[in-house]
Amino acid sequence: MTIDFRSDTVTRPTTAMRTAMAQADVGDDVFGDDPTINKLQDFAASMFGMEAGLYFPTGTQSNLAALMAHCQRGEEVIVGQQAHTYKYEGGGGAVLGSIQPQPLNNKPDGSLDLAEVEAAIKPDDSHFAITRLIALENTIGGKVIGRAYMADAIALARRRGLSIHLDGARVFNAAVKLGMPVKDLCTGFDTVSACLSKGLGAPAGTVLVGKRDVIERARRIRKMVGGAMRQAGVLAAGGLYALEHHVDRLAEDHANAQRLAKGLAAAGIASDPVQTNMVFAAFPKEICKPLQEHLRSKDMLCFIDARTRLVTHLDVDAAGVDAFVAEVGAFLSQNARSLSRAAAAGA
Repeated sequence: MTIDFRSDTVTRPTTAMRTAMAQADVGDDVFGDDPTINKLQDFAASMFGMEAGLYFPTGTQSNLAALMAHCQRGEEVIVGQQAHTYKYEGGGGAVLGSIQPQPLNNKPDGSLDLAEVEAAIKPDDSHFAITRLIALENTIGGKVIGRAYMADAIALARRRGLSIHLDGARVFNAAVKLGMPVKDLCTGFDTVSACLSKGLGAPAGTVLVGKRDVIERARRIRKMVGGAMRQAGVLAAGGLYALEHHVDRLAEDHANAQRLAKGLAAAGIASDPVQTNMVFAAFPKEICKPLQEHLRSKDMLCFIDARTRLVTHLDVDAAGVDAFVAEVGAFLSQNARSLSRAAAAGA
């Protein structure tokens, strides 16, 4: 069996989830007639304490629709340099929404300095884009941003008359780590994009939740950028099952990430402190390529680099973690002499 640490997007539906999908009641979502999608949207909105939800095939599309629902052409979103909405979504907000991003440096914990955020808000002057939105992310780089910070950011948005969006691609990981429901963690946001296909294990899909008027604008925008998926209740059933059954079990992924970091440390590979399901490990550059190839030959998939991200998820258990650590340790032991020569040459 393949052990895959590349991302938590690689998970496959469980047997029970496949059964739920096969038995899903479906209709035409363009007409609003798919009962499973409607149930998923209402269930997600209730979980977050929001008025309404809207199902999207991807988190990228959900974030784009949220940005375009909040901002008109020529308006601006304040966002982190490392935020997915800014760095990894193809510039969709700028290209398709004509929204100007105002990126700020993320602090080491993933947050933005709120004094810098406030300073970046543009004055009412025709020379500048109109600042309309703050977009945050939780988690970012595996790091959880706490509720107190979020509350301060929301208060800043309210005080300055801005909307505020949360890219919650792994927001359930954050909530489990903090020991609080997502409703409590996210209260006050105008919109939250909640991914179902990462740690929760659904095969596809994201739900955008928020105020009803914003969600209705997002529905129109969804049509512009591709539309609904007709009888997609088959997919939505997987997402609904994930929300009902896979949230609490994220704690297992966090524990396995801790186990992975400790195992690598014992083999001489240091890692950043682990908060959720991501381990960022430092491998000697001279072994990265051969180690990755060796692991692949053992049906273990990962991207080995000087700074390597390893992600635990539904399809990686403790035994898989231990097997991976054992292979890394064996490889390092077998190549210790060449590593020493490379280190001496580098010195």
